[in-house]
Amino acid sequence: MEYNIYCDESCHLPNDTSSTMVLGGIWCLKDKKKEIFKRLKEIKIKHGLAENFEVKWNKVSPAKQDFYINLIDYFFDDDDLHFRAIVVNKDILDHKKFNQTHDDFYYKMYFDLIKVILEPSNSYNIYIDIKDTQSQEKVDKLKEVLRSSHYDYDKKIIKNLQQIKSHEVELLPLADLLIGAVGYLHRGLNSNAAKVSIIKRIQERSGYSLLNSTLYKEMKTNIFIWKPKNSDV
Repeated sequence: MEYNIYCDESCHLPNDTSSTMVLGGIWCLKDKKKEIFKRLKEIKIKHGLAENFEVKWNKVSPAKQDFYINLIDYFFDDDDLHFRAIVVNKDILDHKKFNQTHDDFYYKMYFDLIKVILEPSNSYNIYIDIKDTQSQEKVDKLKEVLRSSHYDYDKKIIKNLQQIKSHEVELLPLADLLIGAVGYLHRGLNSNAAKVSIIKRIQERSGYSLLNSTLYKEMKTNIFIWKPKNSDV
């Protein structure tokens, strides 16, 4: 089976206004991609939006609440879609102590995000929202480490890992929506009623609070609350 994984992140910079970083990814069978993209466009049209309207957590408002709730329901109704997120409290990080940069840690977290999704009997195309023009070298290193850790010397498991722009695919913005909801909850925010409603719908549909780690191999809504080890902080 060949899968596509679409990854994004929220508040990953070391000195932004948030203490919570969330990395996440949505994956589906490659053969289901066109069908899913088509359905997402149909949902936009149903709610009076253009096909190229970009779904973003930062755009969530009461006026579009029904649209975003519809997207969440579609995610849970479609058995071909899966989501995993890692939540990191940046306040407890001490990169200097362990001789690493924040970028080094950032890609370690990407490794931890993706490694759980991979199955040796399947193959994967991994797409990461482009971070900056300098990040391709780190992305290539991430691909190398993932392949090595899975003994993928023939490059049959990880077929491709590349950066893309979020507007180029339909599922990367949906990943942004789910990641944004997890981050908003963990930051203790509640001023936007539409965002709170979306979080509640995700909690109801998933059966999880989103505040705690799920089982390691939870396939629909997989949440991991990162805890530091001596070698990771």
